[in-house]
Amino acid sequence: MLIFLDYTLLEDASKEVINGMIDELEHVDFLISSTIKNYTIDRLNLVDLAIIRVAVYALLKEIDPAEIVINEAIELSKEYTDLDDEKQHKFNNSLIDNIYKKIK
Repeated sequence: MLIFLDYTLLEDASKEVINGMIDELEHVDFLISSTIKNYTIDRLNLVDLAIIRVAVYALLKEIDPAEIVINEAIELSKEYTDLDDEKQHKFNNSLIDNIYKKIK
């Protein structure tokens, strides 16, 4: 299933983050792939992958303090990908936190 985003509706700051993340996608995906344990990047749910990618890019570029970036990613995971068992946002939290520790 493809999800289309009306790019014209985004704020300029959001466009900058998305464009920057796309420009750095190879590096961002390398960080995710080299940190994920007992799983592979291609097995991630596409919504989770998008959330994780944006969070990793924001951490790399220090767009906001790490605590805010990680918290926002987890809140998005809770809202859009948890299946009432809280496993997904905990997995995402652990992965993003481990990536942050690797890059700081």
